[in-house]
Amino acid sequence: MSADSGNGSRHRHKLTDAGFVLDVRSLGRAPGSIKEFHRIVTPAEKIGLDLIAIPAGAEVELDLTLQSVSEGVLVTGTVSAPVEGECSRCLESFTDDIELHLTELFAYPNSATDQTTEDDEIPRLVDDFIDLEPVIVDSVGMELPLQPLCEPDCAGLCPECGVKMAIAGSGHGHEILDPRWAGLANFNAESTDADTASDPSTDSTLAGHNGAASKTEES
Repeated sequence: MSADSGNGSRHRHKLTDAGFVLDVRSLGRAPGSIKEFHRIVTPAEKIGLDLIAIPAGAEVELDLTLQSVSEGVLVTGTVSAPVEGECSRCLESFTDDIELHLTELFAYPNSATDQTTEDDEIPRLVDDFIDLEPVIVDSVGMELPLQPLCEPDCAGLCPECGVKMAIAGSGHGHEILDPRWAGLANFNAESTDADTASDPSTDSTLAGHNGAASKTEES
């Protein structure tokens, strides 16, 4: 019976202590006990926002210190990972890195903290395991910008033709006619064309010039 229990414990340990889930049984519950923890996790799904996130399969590096305190396990350290995003101005794809600094208490079951706080206020240990994923997901979501930029001074796209302004240059522009004056501009153009057509002196054709010359001689 003890052999079966041992196999079950090892099997459970192997399945559970992976990814963002940490087994803290070796830390013990004596206040002041400390354990350094390092792991690289490759999440199956992206972590972040619509326009910028840690992509699925990226290497998320955990560099943490676990400390036993009277109310639970205090987790401090950094979480580092690459991010991929789409610029909110020019729509170009870009890459960057993110580094989070964690300070999170995981409460022991039946501790004073456990009994006086809601589940969404303080995370809990479950069977001496810590699940960092919800904490990391929330932290990444708060750290990443809602409107990411490929460069701090990205000029975006030309509102008229859509070309990227960084490529078009500072002299790029379009002459925009106020639609309220568009009818008048067309009227002036039509009037000019009509005057030109009725005045032989402005006729650029050979026949026009000859006609004007004949009238001059006759007079």
